[in-house]
Amino acid sequence: MDITGRKLFVKALQEEGVTTIFGYPGGTVTDLFDELYKQDGIEVVLPRHEQGLIHEAEGYARSTGKVGVCLVTSGPGATNIMTGLADAHYDNIPLVCFTGQVPLALIGNDAFQEVDIVGMTRSITKYGVTVRRREDLGRIIKMAFYIATTGKPGPVLIDIPKDIQTASGPAEYPSGVQIRGYKPNETVHVGQLKKAYKLLRSAKRPLILAGGGINIARANDKLLQLAEKMQVPVVTTIMGKGAIPTGNSLYIGNSGMHGKYAANMAVSKCDVLFSIGTRFNDRITGDLNEFAPKAKIVHIDVDTASISRNVVVDVPVVSDANLALEKLLEWAESKDTAEWQAQIAEWDKKNPLEMRRDHGMTPQMIFEHVNRTFREAIYVTDVGQHQMWATQYLELDPWHQLITSGGLGTMGFGLPAAIGAKIGSPEKEVVCFSGDGGLQMNIQEMATAVTQGAPIIICLFNNYYLGMVRQMQQLFYGKRYEATCLRRRKNCPANCKGPNEACPPYTPDFIALAGSYGAHGIRVEKEEEIQAALDKARTYKDAPTIIEFMISTDEIVLPMVKGGNPMSEMILK
Repeated sequence: MDITGRKLFVKALQEEGVTTIFGYPGGTVTDLFDELYKQDGIEVVLPRHEQGLIHEAEGYARSTGKVGVCLVTSGPGATNIMTGLADAHYDNIPLVCFTGQVPLALIGNDAFQEVDIVGMTRSITKYGVTVRRREDLGRIIKMAFYIATTGKPGPVLIDIPKDIQTASGPAEYPSGVQIRGYKPNETVHVGQLKKAYKLLRSAKRPLILAGGGINIARANDKLLQLAEKMQVPVVTTIMGKGAIPTGNSLYIGNSGMHGKYAANMAVSKCDVLFSIGTRFNDRITGDLNEFAPKAKIVHIDVDTASISRNVVVDVPVVSDANLALEKLLEWAESKDTAEWQAQIAEWDKKNPLEMRRDHGMTPQMIFEHVNRTFREAIYVTDVGQHQMWATQYLELDPWHQLITSGGLGTMGFGLPAAIGAKIGSPEKEVVCFSGDGGLQMNIQEMATAVTQGAPIIICLFNNYYLGMVRQMQQLFYGKRYEATCLRRRKNCPANCKGPNEACPPYTPDFIALAGSYGAHGIRVEKEEEIQAALDKARTYKDAPTIIEFMISTDEIVLPMVKGGNPMSEMILK
């Protein structure tokens, strides 16, 4: 018996095990929403903006390991999710995003709310297609979920014209799909992996560089076993933080532009860099000619196109992290790396990751209290200085997960992603770290958190500025703070060099704003108030809490490497 496309749409979601969909209605998807209304197994989460919607789906996917599913209307509904698609593309987050489209006969006629969303997003999706025949709908949806989750995960976009939704066609939803030209790698080349292992085994100064691919593949336990069995120190990218517990003696820290001194020195001096699940982007490598100059480089990655694209490597291995690590564990033998570890410890002692403690409340103090307070939590960051401090000072282990925007660096990601994470994992505490600039980019999602009953804790670092850009202006642009002061008004002096007694009040008042949404607000100005604020926020189970930490404008993220410089040339003071 034939059924309508809208009925098959809901049936497909049910067959794929979807229980949550992030959706914003509009003219070309009203039929799909009407069909969702008739069932009880799939919850529809209504955000307050489509960009918030897709970041919520990202947070949901990252916290659960499931596919994040989005549904938006055509035109501006579709274009508003483009930033989230790019974010998910660069950070390998599996999303299936459905967009409405005008009827087939109107496509190409500049109809109301018509855009070529498939063409616009071709470079930031794994796959995108407009459904042009009702009989193809089931197969295309099946393809979408398969492509989003296999190989290197990522976002897929399915554009469904309005008349396809109402047309009748086959009721069957396929149980599997064969896609010509798409064959995700499911094996590991044993010969190449043996070459890689022999390099690691013979190295005197071996180093593992773990990227986000470890966390995506959930291969953390296997990596830890390999590192401990062979006594190989580990550094991580920002996206790889948590690949092994940060308290483990073999873990050095993050490497890269704001990496730990000892971590960057280890990369510069190692003789074998054994990298797994990283793209070697510019924030990790700096000057390519000076990156790991003394090392033979092994690169294990599930994506063939990522290998030797930025850094030419000596031993390429195309493989999922789990498969490669399983095989390596069969061969792994203990090594004596005591001298190498002692050298790394000496670097760490020489320039430890530490902020001054004689200038009042610092971000490090805040994170230290957070580390002591939450025994199990999902941490979500926005983008900016607070994000770098979080990746420096947060302690991670199997009970603490970090979700952040790495490849695209999307301000406005934090709050909605935290909401999505809480919806996906309601049993866990979710703590969002944001700056005063980033929080305002999707502040409307406070309403979503309240209506969803999502009691996330938002640690807001308020320094009155767009801090990361201000830091660059301070260090490299003669303290010309153009367009970074968030208190600035039209009557402020043209060449202001920083805060003074004449500064106008900050807009908005975040505590009053939280109250207007039906949320809770706490302001913290001294270290002695930090713990009480965190404890109080944890008692609120009905709505989110903003804890506004008033930090100094002058706090900057160190170490720092100027863009394009070698990673060994760190600004330390």
